[in-house]
Amino acid sequence: MATRESNEQASGTGRRALLGAAVLGAGGTVLGLAGTAHAARNPGPGHGRGRGLDSLPVPTIIGHRGASGYRPEHTFGSYQLALDMGADIVEAGDLVPTKDGHLVCRHEPEIGGTTDVAGHPEFAGRRTTKTLDGTEVTGWFTEDFTLAELKRLRAVERIPANRPHNTLYNGRWEIPTFEEVLRWQDEQTRRRGKQVWIYPELKHPTYFRKLGLGLEERVAKILRRHGKDRRNSPVILQSFEPTAVQRIGELVGNPLVVLLDAAGTRPWDFTEAGDPRTVDDLITPKGLKEIASYAQGIGPTLNLIIPRDSAGRLTEPTTLVRDAHRAGLILHPYTLRNENPFLPAEFRRGSDPDAYGDVFGAYRAYFATGIDGVFTDHPDTGLLAREEFVNR
Repeated sequence: MATRESNEQASGTGRRALLGAAVLGAGGTVLGLAGTAHAARNPGPGHGRGRGLDSLPVPTIIGHRGASGYRPEHTFGSYQLALDMGADIVEAGDLVPTKDGHLVCRHEPEIGGTTDVAGHPEFAGRRTTKTLDGTEVTGWFTEDFTLAELKRLRAVERIPANRPHNTLYNGRWEIPTFEEVLRWQDEQTRRRGKQVWIYPELKHPTYFRKLGLGLEERVAKILRRHGKDRRNSPVILQSFEPTAVQRIGELVGNPLVVLLDAAGTRPWDFTEAGDPRTVDDLITPKGLKEIASYAQGIGPTLNLIIPRDSAGRLTEPTTLVRDAHRAGLILHPYTLRNENPFLPAEFRRGSDPDAYGDVFGAYRAYFATGIDGVFTDHPDTGLLAREEFVNR
């Protein structure tokens, strides 16, 4: 998922407790979650008991960049732990290209905050400032490194103020490629005896297309090579740029999701093309009907489902869930996290940025709107909340 999330750099320290599960060792075995992966309420649009999207439980629990509340994001450690916790889908892959055209999994093309690149003196000269979707960003960028060079780096925790425990795993894992993720998916499917799903995002497609590193064609080529380019393939593709979703939809048959940023914001491809529409236009019945003509779902920010007031408390739900379902779209909003700064104000406990609030209360509020799934950094808590909700 993209950087369009608030409070990601909240400061401070504190001790956090794990909710509802015991996380043991680097392998991430989780106790107390047996059976939750099969819990589901009545299926909503696009969901049932068939193949493809129809095989997923409702609400679907999606491990956001893996189990990124417990391990540095977009590492095989994070992905593996999400599966061990029982996540229905792992968001394995925010896809960005290397200088030599490979696709790797990073939160953003700028990797200063997610790798140890700053500690490599041989790459000091690569630090630069670029304009990324209209914003100046300074750091190190994947498109300035070959894959071989990136493989010399190791992942680190991106928001250590909120997740100091995750820093224990800094340096343990390298940057995965998309091809490695697809092979890992096959291996995990065989080992677990059930289909493992992934949910890659195409990051900044317009930016990379202008650099001659178009994402859509590269993603399609790799998916075709692995036989995962069909309607029922267990790979859901997503992007914040509607035209990129349309473009990839012309190349592969995979389920597609349009990500939606905050109200009033404008997709960057619209900005580049001079299209005056904003997210507000896309979430109208007319806009949703248009999205449904080329995609199967939307991934709105949680605030588009239930807005927050000036004090950060939840207000009344919008009509987005109802309107999207009427258009035949599923909704997988982002991102529900356990730590205080990310929760609505009424569900926080104290002020420590790494302490957990009443996350179950937050889940109940969002699940009650009828969403079809949710991205979460803490899949164990999401599964426990789902079990509580569907059995209430």
